[in-house]
Amino acid sequence: MSQVDSTPSPFTAPHLVAVLGRIGTMEVCLAQTEAEIVSAQQLRFKVFFDELGAKGSASLEQRDADRFDPVCDHLLVYDTSIIGPKHKQIVGTYRLMRSEVAHKTGGFYSASEYTIDSLVAAKPQMHFLELGRSCVLPEYRSKRTVELLWQGIWSYCRYHSIDVMFGCASFQGTVPAAHALPLSFLHHNCRATPDWDVKALPSLYQPMDLVPSEAVNPKVALFAMPPLIKGYLRLGAMIGDGAVVDHDFGTTDVLIILPVSRISTRYVSHYISNAKRFD
Repeated sequence: MSQVDSTPSPFTAPHLVAVLGRIGTMEVCLAQTEAEIVSAQQLRFKVFFDELGAKGSASLEQRDADRFDPVCDHLLVYDTSIIGPKHKQIVGTYRLMRSEVAHKTGGFYSASEYTIDSLVAAKPQMHFLELGRSCVLPEYRSKRTVELLWQGIWSYCRYHSIDVMFGCASFQGTVPAAHALPLSFLHHNCRATPDWDVKALPSLYQPMDLVPSEAVNPKVALFAMPPLIKGYLRLGAMIGDGAVVDHDFGTTDVLIILPVSRISTRYVSHYISNAKRFD
């Protein structure tokens, strides 16, 4: 990941309301300035490189930055009770890229691992949103922070009339067999239907059906599942065909596909009613 210009581009969406959700001292909003995007990149560096041991090249300023950052929107969670030397404390972030932006600026990040472009091309009437670079500081990994991130995502989806969310989600480690049970559970129970299916690129494809269906204990498999993936599944997400090992980030990735129409009514009602909750 090389140094890049972090100046917000005309493709980003600063016209949304400043605060998309708030719970207590925590609030979620979109990055509006270069300084906020840099802070998100620094947070990602702390989590991906310092904590989780990513080995890709990073900038001298200790930022996780790539060519996609300037054209993406960046969702930020702040703890407003902590004021840093220059601005409020960012404790969580998500990176968002809409299909119309990807079309104009060189494609999706996920296209380096999966055949997502073929799915987008097959459904030209739909608005796609790529979710990526999700991370939260360890001390803020709670239901409250996750709820705030999803309040922000849902407000963003409503504003831009998003039909489909997708993105890579990760298991820590580069040996798929170490995650044989949850990967097999996803393969046997959560695979995308043919009209939504996306496959890992042939040169990167790792099979997920490592354990026969009858040998998979669902409770044990779900217990071993990363919380982010479990959260997607609760919302109704499907899983693409094949895993991909990302050696730079030290992860085994799967592709999440979440048509908005599959999100259950109770979750939709929850995020609509709470998208700007103040308590």
